[in-house]
Amino acid sequence: VQLQASGGGLVQAGGSLRLSCAASGRTFSNYAVGWFRQAPGKEREFVGAISWGGGCTHYADSVKGRFTISRDNALNTVYLQMNSLNPEDTAVYYCAADTQPRSAFQVTGYDYWGQGTQVTVSS
Repeated sequence: VQLQASGGGLVQAGGSLRLSCAASGRTFSNYAVGWFRQAPGKEREFVGAISWGGGCTHYADSVKGRFTISRDNALNTVYLQMNSLNPEDTAVYYCAADTQPRSAFQVTGYDYWGQGTQVTVSS
């Protein structure tokens, strides 16, 4: 499966953005999807994940209550709605997918990755 992340940009603190992860090449509804982010000089970290059917989601404590993951399998797209953004959310955001992630919370759990989209939050 090929993944394309989009929707990043520059936003002021307190603002919102919605990222999209569009998939092609395989039956996307068979894939669980994770969102990760990587800030300059830091390791890539888990943000959230959604099950193949969308009925189960997980979030990192740092984004819980502010970020929401959803998916539309008819459109082969997973979304990351980000609200109440703060400068600490500045990073390149990546989506990843796998039919059976070895771990939903770890970078090594997914075989397929998108190219990343930059999110910059100004104070």
